[in-house]
Amino acid sequence: MLESLSAFWAEYGDLLLEGTRDTLIMIGVSTVFAYLIGLPLGVLLSISQPHGIWPHKWFNRILGWIINVGRSLPFIILMIAIMDFTKLIVGTKLGVPGAIVPLVVSAAPFIARMVETSLAEVDAGVVEAAQSMGASRLQIVWKVYLPEAVPSLILGASISIITLLGYTAIAGAVGAGGLGDLAIRYGYQRSVPSMMLATVVLIIVLVQIIQSLFSWLSTKMDKRLR
Repeated sequence: MLESLSAFWAEYGDLLLEGTRDTLIMIGVSTVFAYLIGLPLGVLLSISQPHGIWPHKWFNRILGWIINVGRSLPFIILMIAIMDFTKLIVGTKLGVPGAIVPLVVSAAPFIARMVETSLAEVDAGVVEAAQSMGASRLQIVWKVYLPEAVPSLILGASISIITLLGYTAIAGAVGAGGLGDLAIRYGYQRSVPSMMLATVVLIIVLVQIIQSLFSWLSTKMDKRLR
C-alpha cells in the first residue's frame, strides 16, 4: 500500500501540487473581484427595497432582474459564451487567467444575493436608531449594516468560495487548469482512477478547510459583536 502510494506520488505529485496551486489562485483572485462587484450590488439591492433606507421600487426590480439572469446561466455555458470578452480582458481564453473572468461574472450575482440576505438579518431597530441620530445613508451602510452583518457575511463568503471551487472544476473541462483539469485529463481521458480519486479527495479537503475556517471566524465575530 505504502509502496503504491509512493509510486503514485512520484509520478503525479508535481501535477497535483500544480493543480492545487492553480485552483487556489483561481478561487482567491476571482473571490476578490467577485466581491468587489457583488458586495456593492448586494447593498444596493438591500437599501433600495420598499422598506430600505433608499427605497426605489423600479431600480430594485431592474437590478434584481439583471442579477437573477446572471445567476440563472449555467457556468459552463456562460464561460463559453463570453470567451471573446475574456480574451479582450486578459488576453487569453485558456488557462488560469482565462477562467478568472467567467468565474467573476458568474459569482458576482450569487454574492450579491448572499449579501442582500445577510443585510436583511440586521435588526431594524439598530438602523432606525442610526437614522434618528441623523446618520447619512452611507454612514448607516458602513457603520451599521456591514458591521452588524459581519458573521452572516462570513458564512456567506464560505458558501461563495465553495461554489467557486465547484466552478473551477467545471472550468477544467475547457482547459482552465486546476484539479478539475487533472480529473478530466488523467482520471477520465487517460483512465487513471487513482488520479480521479486523488483530485476528489483534495477538493473535499479544501471544502472542509474552507468551511471550518469561516465557521470559526463567524463564531468569533458573533461573540465579539455581542
